[in-house]
Parts: sequence; C-alpha cells; structure tokens
Amino acid sequence: MELSTLDYSFIIVFFTIVLGIGFYVSKKSGKDSSEFFLSGRTMPWWLLGLSMVATTFSTDTPNLVTDIVRTNGVSGNWVWWAFLITGLLTVFVYAKLWRRSNVNTDLEFYEMRYGGKPASFLRKFRAIYLGALFNIITMASVTLAAIKIGGIMLGLEPWETVVGAGLITVTFSALGGFKGVVYTDFLLFFVAMAGAIGAAYYLVNIPEVGGIEALMAHENVMNKLDIVPDFSNRKALITLFIIPLAVQWWSSWYPGAEPGGGGYIAQRMLAAKDENHAIGATFFFNIMHYALRPWPWILVALASLVVYPDIASIHEAFPNIAEDKLGQDLAYSAMLTKLPSGLLGVVLASLIAAYMSTISTQLNWGSSYIVFDFYKQQVNPNATEKQMVAVGRISTVVLMVLSAGLALALENALQIFDILLTFGAGTGLIFILRWFWWRINAWSEITAMFASGIISILLKTTALGPLLFAETTGVFPDWAEYPFVVVLTTTIWLTATFMTQPESKDTLRSFYKRIQPGGPGWAKVVDEAEVDGEVIKKENEKWSVPQGITAMVLGCVLIYTIMFATGYWIYGRTESALWLTGIAVVSGILLIRAWGKMKENIL
Repeated sequence: MELSTLDYSFIIVFFTIVLGIGFYVSKKSGKDSSEFFLSGRTMPWWLLGLSMVATTFSTDTPNLVTDIVRTNGVSGNWVWWAFLITGLLTVFVYAKLWRRSNVNTDLEFYEMRYGGKPASFLRKFRAIYLGALFNIITMASVTLAAIKIGGIMLGLEPWETVVGAGLITVTFSALGGFKGVVYTDFLLFFVAMAGAIGAAYYLVNIPEVGGIEALMAHENVMNKLDIVPDFSNRKALITLFIIPLAVQWWSSWYPGAEPGGGGYIAQRMLAAKDENHAIGATFFFNIMHYALRPWPWILVALASLVVYPDIASIHEAFPNIAEDKLGQDLAYSAMLTKLPSGLLGVVLASLIAAYMSTISTQLNWGSSYIVFDFYKQQVNPNATEKQMVAVGRISTVVLMVLSAGLALALENALQIFDILLTFGAGTGLIFILRWFWWRINAWSEITAMFASGIISILLKTTALGPLLFAETTGVFPDWAEYPFVVVLTTTIWLTATFMTQPESKDTLRSFYKRIQPGGPGWAKVVDEAEVDGEVIKKENEKWSVPQGITAMVLGCVLIYTIMFATGYWIYGRTESALWLTGIAVVSGILLIRAWGKMKENIL
C-alpha cells in the first residue's frame, strides 16, 4: 500500500504540532517535579477528561475490540464494559477522596493510610511492580498493535515501527512532562475520533461489504450482533456476562480500571483544580469511553468478517506478516488498507495519535512512580527538584526501550489482556474497602498482591491449570478459573488481615483527619478518639457514600442505555433504540439531581 502526498502531509503536520507542543511546554514542565508530573494541580475537568479518553484510545484497543468481536461477537465486549461500574464508583465515591489526599502519586497513599516498614515496603515494591513491570507490559501491548499496523499498512519491519513511533513519543514525553501529555491529548482526541469514525463509515460502505443493511444481514455477521449474550448458551452467558458483571468489576485490578481509582486515572484526579473538577473529568471520561467510542471499532470488526472471514484469509492477503504475529486482531489493520488517499492519511495520523497518547501517559505515570516512590524514598531522600526531573526524563527513556523490546516478542492483544486481568484477580476488593474499613492494613495488600500473582502464575504456567480447569477433563469447568483465583486470593488476604495487628491509632486518626471518609467502617476509630479527647471528625462533614452509590447506579443506567441505544440505532432497530433513548433521558435527569445533592456535601 502506498501513501499519497496528501497522506504524508497530514502525518507530517501532525508530528510537527505534537513536537512543537512538547518543546513549547518543556521549560515550564522542567521547573519542578510537581509541574513535570501534575502540572501544578491546576487542570480543568474538560481537559483532564479529554486526556483520559485520549489515553485509553490506544492502538491496541481497536485491535482488542476486533479480536473480541470476531471471536465472541459484540457481547464479548462485556469483559471490559463491566468496568464501567468500577469507573463510576471512582467518579462518585473516590474522586473527591483522591483529590483531598493531595499526594503526588497514588502510591504515596500507602504511607498515609498505613504505617511502619510494611507500608514503606509496599510503596517501594509497587513503584517497581506497577511503574516498571506492569507498565512495560501494557506499553508493549500498545507497541505490538503499532507493529501489526505498520506491517500490514506500510510493510514495515517490526523494528522499523518501534524505532519510528517510539522515538518521537519518548522525545516529547521526556521534554513536556505531564502538561505536554495533556495538551497534546487535546489534539490527539479529536484526530483519533475523526479517524475512527471516518474509517468506520467508509469501510462499511465499500463494495465488498455493501452498506449497513447488507452488513447486518450477512451470514458471517448475523450471529455476532447480540449486545447481550444468548441466554441459551450457558458458557457464553457465564464467561462473557455474569462473571464480568457479578465478580470481575470489583475484584480485579486492571490498568485504567482500578477499583477505587488508581494509576494514570488517579494522576489526573490529583492534577485537577479541586474535587468537583476531579469528579467532572472522570465522569466525562466514562461516558465517552463506554457509551460512544467503541461503536466505530465494532463496525469495522463486523465488516472485517465479510472481507476476511478467518485468519487464513488475512494471511493470504498479507503473506509478509510473520506467523507469530497472525491473529484475529490483525483484521482491523487489514481493513484500513482499503481506505482512499486523504482519509488514509487522517486514519494513520489518528492511529499514531492513539499510540502516542497512550504511551506518553504510561511513560509519565510510570516515571512518576520511579521518581517519587522509589528514587526519592529509597535512593536519594534529599534529591533536589532538578535531580527529580532529570531522573524522570531518564526513566522515561528506559521504560520506552524496555517496552519496545518486549513488544517484539508478543503475539496478540487479547492474550495480554487475559494475563493482566487474571494476574490482578482478587485484589480489587481491598482497593475499594481500604478507604472505608479501618481494619485493613499493609499486610492485607502485600498478601493479596503476592497471592494473586503466585496463584495466577501457577495456573498459567504449570499442569495445575489444565488439571483443575478444562472443558472436559478438568475438575472444574474452564470458566471457573477466574472466580477460583478471586475466592482463594480474597480468603488469603482476609485471613492475613485478622492474623496481623491493625495499624496504629496515630496512623488511623491522621488518615481520617485528612480524608474524612466517614461511614460505619471508621466508627470504632472515631469513637476511641473522642474517648481520648481528640476530635478527628469535622462537624459539618456528611457521609456521601450512599448518595454516591445512588449516583453510580443512575450513571450506569444512563451510560449503558446510551451504549445500547447507539447500537440499536446503527442496527436499524428503531423501536428498541427509542425506548432506550427515553430511559437514558430520564436517568440523566435523575442523575443531575443526585449529583447536585452530592456537590452540597463537598467542602
């Protein structure tokens, strides 16, 4: 496939603007560590919200969605759609708590909530565990998608894609810091959306597909359209719908969808002007991420089933792709090769934008862990602001190099998604409860982290997994593996919690004074403090969690009905679309009222 002069013009202009932004903000971003990693905590909700959306608009996401749709149909997306519940719990319950904490990273929370050597160990270990190990795996997944896109659309060797895409991204990330990331995300969001929508519209209407009506009626597509799994298919119902909605959303830690908030989502909440801006940013992100953005990718995935019905047909069309890189996720890139000049340039720029947005965020976020939670804590407690910014820039480059190396060894996006999901199974409940239950201590988190990881590794890399979980030969059905890890990990960390000493009175009271979490889970701490003559609870502070949960439920109804309605409008099922649109309007009105009451409680 050859690019025209117009295509190259779009891409060159895009690169020039992005690098220009990086150079423009580099001087101010390098002033101190707060500017480099949080932009001085002055960001408005709309800019942070767009940044969150752009960050999750990565090159591997359309590949992942395509893999899911081609393998399990549209309803297969419930494996990540279920995380909306997690996201809205963060919006209406945890966003204000994170902003009140005023920490530099979410890992700094550990030494605020817990005390002593266990808390210090937890903070340092997770700085490397998340900031380096998990971060590198996540970025490798994104880079793998870029490799596949470069191979199919441009005929590039994997190393050529890695060097070309990585060099520009790491340059503006190291120069511009967090402000550079957020400012470029504003541009990247609109470029990425334009590319995704434009590609979907064109590809659905190419002669091979024949338009939306022909697509919906095609034999390869008809059985893939259900938004909710077929209730008569017991296995699909359990694995694709029941487990995600009943267990997965609260039990699993996954980058960008951490129960209780965390990672780069927490970084943006911490950078907000105030609590209301933190809430507004995360809510806007969840609407765009779940309700509207997936449908262009889903349409391309469905159209790909007409043009490339199986992996063999993809391989036949693109024989230069290595065997170890073949997979259902390649269908998205394969479809994009059919775009005309001009639109091709916009879509390629949008894919580059998606790649750069995600990688730059991961680099800045991971580097913040290394600087604040490892370097300053472990290596150089007296580090100057200049030294911290320098280490931040160096670690940015190192993370990029390591993730690029790993990407060259990986095969497909769904494989990585499954590994990360299972690896964090059972830990999510701690992240939800630690704010509202005084008894959770540092050993609870340490135990859960290691238990989940060890159990997952044993099941994935030894004969134990197939022995216990297999469709016909295992002790349990294969769908029971994830719930098994959750139950076993939860049992282990709860046991460890009650077998170890609670945090000290001073640690617990200091945390309560700062955060004001409220609720019955802290009643013992508040009452004991009053007996000792210490008042730790503000008189005018109301416990807003019940209102937050009400808003969360209304928000879920709103966003899911928008998502369903959008799908049914596309499918041409007008009656269902009208009913869902009406429900979305009503739930939106009720949510506005509930949100108004919540804001009255935010001081």
